[in-house]
Amino acid sequence: MMITSPYAWLDSILVGWFVLTALSVAYVAWDAFARNPELKVMRWGWILVTLYGGPIMAAAYVLSCQKPAHERHEDFIRPLWKQGFGSAILSLAGDATGVFVAAAMTPALGLPMWLDVTAEYLFSFGFGLLIFPALFMRDMLGGSYGRALRASFIPEWLSMIAVMAGMIPTMVILMSRDMTAMHANSLRFWGVMSLATLIGFVVAYPFNLWLVAVIEAWNGHRACA
Repeated sequence: MMITSPYAWLDSILVGWFVLTALSVAYVAWDAFARNPELKVMRWGWILVTLYGGPIMAAAYVLSCQKPAHERHEDFIRPLWKQGFGSAILSLAGDATGVFVAAAMTPALGLPMWLDVTAEYLFSFGFGLLIFPALFMRDMLGGSYGRALRASFIPEWLSMIAVMAGMIPTMVILMSRDMTAMHANSLRFWGVMSLATLIGFVVAYPFNLWLVAVIEAWNGHRACA
C-alpha cells in the first residue's frame, strides 16, 4: 500500500509560490538594471534575496528602492530605516547564498546534523563577507578589496549571527518534521529555504538598523573630534 505524505498538499502551494517568485525576480531584475542605475552592487543583492524570498522581498524592493522621479537618490536613501534595509539585504544575499550551497551539498555527504550546521555557518560567513559587503565597500575605500574585507569583517560577522539566528532554527525544525525537505531535489527543500530566508531577514533587519545607527553615530563623533 502506498503511503501518502501528510504534507503532500504543500507541493501545490509551493508551485504557486515559485511561479510568483519567478515573476518577482524578473521584475526586480528589469527594474534594477533598467530604471535604478544607482544600485550598482546592490542590484545583485536584491535579485538574489528576491529569488530566495519571492514576492515578499520584491515588495520590500519596491518600498525601499523605487524613488519618485523628482527626488534625488541621496535624499531618498537618507532615512535610517532604508539604510538598515540596504545593510540587511547585502548581508542576507551573501549569507543565505552560503547556507543554500551548504544545505544542498551536505546531505549528499551524509554528515551529522552538528557538522551540517557548522558547514552552513562557515559557508554563510564566507559568502557573506567575500561577495557583497566587501564589494560594496570597495568603492568607498579607494577600490581596495583588502581594505574592504577588513572593514567588513566585524559588521558582517555580527550581521551573519543575526541572519543565522533566524534561518537555522527554521530549517532544523521544519526539515526534522519532513525528511524529504532535507534534499535539494525536493520542492519542499526550496520552500523551507525560502521561509528560512524570510525569517532570517526579519531577525537581521532590526540588528542591522541598530548597527547602521551605531556606525553613523561613531562617524559623526569622529568628524566632530
